[in-house]
Amino acid sequence: MSERARPNARGSYRHFLSIPTRWMDNDAYGHVNNVVYYSWFDTVVNEYLIRSGALDIERGAVIGLVVETQCHYFRELAFPQTVTAGLRVARIGNSSVRYEIGIFGADDDVASAQGHFIHVYVDRATRRPATLPAALRTVLRRIAA
Repeated sequence: MSERARPNARGSYRHFLSIPTRWMDNDAYGHVNNVVYYSWFDTVVNEYLIRSGALDIERGAVIGLVVETQCHYFRELAFPQTVTAGLRVARIGNSSVRYEIGIFGADDDVASAQGHFIHVYVDRATRRPATLPAALRTVLRRIAA
């Protein structure tokens, strides 16, 4: 049996994005539904890549496809709350990247949830794995853990 994950501190991450919760994010149990966290993961990763100029979602030669994702939940979040998504890169491969994300309550120093996405970058037309472009590799290194 594996050891239970422990929440990371805010200082473990290199890039941050504030995201307001929405009324529809809450489920019947009165807290943010688990699927919303994955949306936040996707949002912080793509916001960073687009704003840094490393991802052209309409014309870029390569696109990132999610091949693995995981989330650990530690504390409930609920509307109306603003959360902060922290982002870091744990591993840069030839065609893949492991992004790690922490979700924090507005003023919390410890993650309410954390997880990862692994993207494999592929040629847009053929969907075959492609070497990470130099510009992408550069912005990934900026937030490497």
